[in-house]
Amino acid sequence: MTEKASSKPIRDLPQQEAPQEDVPKAVSRRNFIKGVITSGVAVSSASYLFRASPLLHGQQSAAGVGERLLTLNVNGQQRRVDAMKQETLASTLRYKLGLTGTKLGCDRAECGSCTVLIDDIPYYACSVLTHTVRGRKVVTIEGLAKADGSLHPVQQGVIDEQGFQCAFCMPGFIMATVGYLKTNPSPTRQELAQGISGNLCRCQDYDKILTAMMRGAENLREAKLG
Repeated sequence: MTEKASSKPIRDLPQQEAPQEDVPKAVSRRNFIKGVITSGVAVSSASYLFRASPLLHGQQSAAGVGERLLTLNVNGQQRRVDAMKQETLASTLRYKLGLTGTKLGCDRAECGSCTVLIDDIPYYACSVLTHTVRGRKVVTIEGLAKADGSLHPVQQGVIDEQGFQCAFCMPGFIMATVGYLKTNPSPTRQELAQGISGNLCRCQDYDKILTAMMRGAENLREAKLG
């Protein structure tokens, strides 16, 4: 059964008054829109700030912000930097410290173009978190040359043999070679090829690169003898 319709005529029903805008007549349309935009920005800013608030995260405190401030030993200098917990060393070096000699290629630890030395051992900087190198010694391609501007023997070997084409991968190869020569200063050509095999060249000019790295190893031996 359907409900019985109301017998009261429609004309007798009270008419609802149209809602009135709660905006002063003195406020222009332009000022009203500007006010809405300003309030939206304020809300967004407040939301961003409260993400780190202890009210929303019981275990997180204002001290967490201070934990992002690090002092890194890079190329023999103490560098102060603000780095997020998930930030990679490659990003910090390039975008925070301006050391753009460390190249970003694959960004997934496959090409070796971001190779740096950490405590004299070659590492892919794209797969190392910045916070993990506190208290360690980081050396980039910019830190190989001497204070007087003279090049590292391996760098000089590249110039002697003109071992690269586009040279995008060159810093990574040089850093990998310098690190390897610390463990084997007199490698055979095959040994050095194996030692730096974790680095890739997009130009595929490996024979010239290896020749340049072998010349660098020879230059390094001569420099130590001299």
